[in-house]
Amino acid sequence: MADHELPDCGTPAAVLAFAQEQRAAAQRAEFGVLEAALAWAVMHPAESISPQAPAAAWVFAEVAVPLGGEGTPLVAEFAPMELGAALGMSNDAARALVGAALELAHRLPRTWAQMRASAVPVWKGRRLAQLTLRLPVEGADFVDRQLAGRVGKVGWAGIERLVDHARAVFDPEGAEKQRREAADGRRFDVHTREATHDGTVRVEGELDLADALDLDTAIRHGAEELAALGSTESLDVRRSMAAGEFARRQLAFDLRGEAGEGAASAVKPRQVVIHVHLSDAAISRDEAGIAHVEETRSIVSTEQVRDWCANPETQVVIKPVIDLDAHHHTDAYAIPDKLTEQTRLAQPVCAFPWCERPARRCDTDHVTAHGDGGPTCSCNLAPLCRRHHRAKTHTAWTYDRTDAATYLWRSPHGLHLVKDRGETRLVTAHPPDE
Repeated sequence: MADHELPDCGTPAAVLAFAQEQRAAAQRAEFGVLEAALAWAVMHPAESISPQAPAAAWVFAEVAVPLGGEGTPLVAEFAPMELGAALGMSNDAARALVGAALELAHRLPRTWAQMRASAVPVWKGRRLAQLTLRLPVEGADFVDRQLAGRVGKVGWAGIERLVDHARAVFDPEGAEKQRREAADGRRFDVHTREATHDGTVRVEGELDLADALDLDTAIRHGAEELAALGSTESLDVRRSMAAGEFARRQLAFDLRGEAGEGAASAVKPRQVVIHVHLSDAAISRDEAGIAHVEETRSIVSTEQVRDWCANPETQVVIKPVIDLDAHHHTDAYAIPDKLTEQTRLAQPVCAFPWCERPARRCDTDHVTAHGDGGPTCSCNLAPLCRRHHRAKTHTAWTYDRTDAATYLWRSPHGLHLVKDRGETRLVTAHPPDE
């Protein structure tokens, strides 16, 4: 028996017909989600924002934001959060979805009509909306008219050229700015989030030729010096080691000489801090193990950690183990460092559904507000990124902490979601009828 049984698909032609039907159904469903996003935006205009108390308004107040291009209606800032929660996507993804719906319906109506008729795939319409987002109203209308009836047949390169033409004609200043930005494609990327278990990462970039030659010369000399000092590693390995030494000894560019002797103290080596978590077994030299590195969300071998720590220029700070089950309390509103660290270790990302912002870049929130009697203690704190902290403070989003790393959230319209050790799930598939 086949792994997958399809109804009435006993011939190749039937399989193809079935696949076409499913693709058409998926297309209709994708457009339906986009229509829902538009309806959601209509339900949450600028006027729907509740007035804020003057004392709080200057810091945390919800505001109306433009998610589509020029001329599209503003939307309440926190509205996309609940839509994203229902669809299982982050707030940024939900904002992009709503923005695309507004852009298409208000500024690209002909393309929108073709999408409704299934003549244009949703992915293509959304990509077009992303391109026209920064065009003035006249430019977006020009693109929409030029593509009327044929956007589904025009290749993507042709669409990009058309948008560039519209920008040059209707927004010459913006076109010049984009030209300058595009002309400078230089970059230098260190892929720390892709660290291997052996503790290595990829580095790549695109540099100015003169800068690249200087960098290559410095690394080559460093590799030669390592060989002269007795290193038996291959040339490639010595070059990689030289890059690390180069970073630690800093500033291959002698900025001090440019600024003069008096400015020497202004140029200092950059301190890089990583948080490595080791078990008791991993600390023992008699056992191999793994270490968790917070900054990269990666694991590396304990041997790699020992190599890092053995470098004489490495400053190692050992912090005491924090018992995540221990309960700490203070009567003050201000949260002590030990409580903040315990909260971040228990929940390493923002406690809001679908949000992946690292806890070390989040606020530490009182789950039950301190002003409402909520204590400053281990059982009443959670990491919330600034946007979700503001939403919890000024909208009807509420949540409870059920254990050290589990939070039950309730949306303004009755969705219930659980964020459990970084993973989100819907408890109620649909909000209750109102």
